[in-house]
Amino acid sequence: MNLITRAIAASLLAVATQAAFAGNVPSSVPEPVAVERTASYITTADGVQLYYKDWGPKNGPVVTFSHGWPLSSDSWESQMIFLASQGYRVIAHDRRGHGRSSQPWDGNDMDHYADDLATVINTLDLKDVTLVGFSTGGGEVARYIGRHGTTRVKKAVLISAVPPLMLKTADNPNGLPIEVFDGIRAGQLANRSQLYRDIPSTIFYGYNRPGAKPSQALIDSWWAQGMQGGHKNTYDSIAAFSATDFRGDLKKFDIPTLVIHGSDDQVVPIDISGKASAALITGAKLLVYPGAPHGLTDTHKDRVNQDLLAFLRE
Repeated sequence: MNLITRAIAASLLAVATQAAFAGNVPSSVPEPVAVERTASYITTADGVQLYYKDWGPKNGPVVTFSHGWPLSSDSWESQMIFLASQGYRVIAHDRRGHGRSSQPWDGNDMDHYADDLATVINTLDLKDVTLVGFSTGGGEVARYIGRHGTTRVKKAVLISAVPPLMLKTADNPNGLPIEVFDGIRAGQLANRSQLYRDIPSTIFYGYNRPGAKPSQALIDSWWAQGMQGGHKNTYDSIAAFSATDFRGDLKKFDIPTLVIHGSDDQVVPIDISGKASAALITGAKLLVYPGAPHGLTDTHKDRVNQDLLAFLRE
């Protein structure tokens, strides 16, 4: 582990203390569909109600958004309102156990997350979709393609995303040590509310950097979204985003892919994530935002919006 990665690991562990490995990707899985649908909820085959929002013209090109941990689809509002105003149909759901969706005791793993995304896409009969995923949501997008292919997918975007694999293992020596994620888990159990204050107040938006000007409103929004999620669900999700191996999924990408990452991401270090994913995805385009933190969809939202629009129009 190099000096930069070691420093980032220390920062993550420090924030956490203040307050499961995935198997091989199946060669084929059943295509899930909802058992019930309303204007705001889709019920999965295992009885989980997924809240979703569907903005913009219904005949516009489709873009779906998968959010990060422990947030909700509300974290995408800047990108969604912008693209909807440009004529795109934009759809985002709250991951199971997050936001306004159900809080199931089990199934808080990447396979279920990917199948839930497939349920949304299949139930709404979406086609030629551009899948956009941030952080944990980037893992959801990768696992979706790994499990369900690209029949309904036109393009993909990974932003500050966790793939290929965050955790340090024998064959991933530059990953972050397990103690980092154990620290986050300990912080969540000790005082989840405080942990959800500490993370956005420091490393998530880069507010611990010299000269940074913290936005209390952004911090409060992050906290509110996180606390809306289930305690057990968001706890389990730490293993889902840190210990899931997406390398096999990324090799199945056969559509144009844009990877966006900040060079100063203290949560998901760029060298073990954005750069590594771009190297594994055939033909991927990597955009590095100099000095940008993990939460760049807020701190650099205007650039993200323009880069998304340009990629969609290509």
